[in-house]
Amino acid sequence: MQVAETVAHARAFFDVLPRPLGYVPTMGALHAGHLALVRAARDECTSVAASLFVNPLQFGPNEDLAKYPRDPEGDREKLAAAGVDVLFAPDAAAMYPPGFSTFVDAGSIGARYEGAVRPEHFRGVTTVVTKLLHVVQPDVLYLGQKDAQQTAVLRRMVRDLDFPVRIAIVPTIRESDGLAMSSRNAYLSAEQRAAAPSLQKALVAIRDALADGATKTQALAIGRGALHPLAALDYLDVVDAATFEPVERPNSPAFIVGAARFGTTRLLDNLYVE
Repeated sequence: MQVAETVAHARAFFDVLPRPLGYVPTMGALHAGHLALVRAARDECTSVAASLFVNPLQFGPNEDLAKYPRDPEGDREKLAAAGVDVLFAPDAAAMYPPGFSTFVDAGSIGARYEGAVRPEHFRGVTTVVTKLLHVVQPDVLYLGQKDAQQTAVLRRMVRDLDFPVRIAIVPTIRESDGLAMSSRNAYLSAEQRAAAPSLQKALVAIRDALADGATKTQALAIGRGALHPLAALDYLDVVDAATFEPVERPNSPAFIVGAARFGTTRLLDNLYVE
């Protein structure tokens, strides 16, 4: 695996990789969910690129940038073993040099749910992914379904800004008890870890209640009842899969989405409903 730490060095590698090129952007602290994206890219593409960059723009002033889990050497070993050809691992100065002042606004799709709780988050995501796509120039961008609103935001951005890239969504990888794999799971205490799978149980309860004919209000109440008492709920809702606007029933592709805090650790999850 070749490793590049500057934009110029990375472009020199990416320009000569055989096509099609699949690309997996990550913030490190890699787990089986990230590696599933790499495997999907490896199965479908001739070459595979990945990036490791903890993006400061998507962290709010009271969020966990300094504490975000980092294991750069372990991550490089995992990516090399998974079959990545080129890793782009810049520092913040390489991505945001002095005087940097241009940002990509995610629009209304990035203002709801996660965007309402974390107002600058999606602007940071769209800005960094725009830069990364310009550097890597991939044919296929691989994203995980766990961050469903982020995938919807990036789908819209790619469409609106005419990026010549296809987006492939890889299903969420879960622990044996249903908890969606996340780098932030490492923050959970033993008690919080035991309670955390109740977020997925709440989403399943909502899906099943809607399928049984419950109204959305009734279904959401059932979902809240399935949450462990340790969960501090941010939101539960049913949304259109493309626009992330709330819907009463999943009559077209939709997500049942939820976010809750377990102690100071905030977890997201979703279920896709066709």
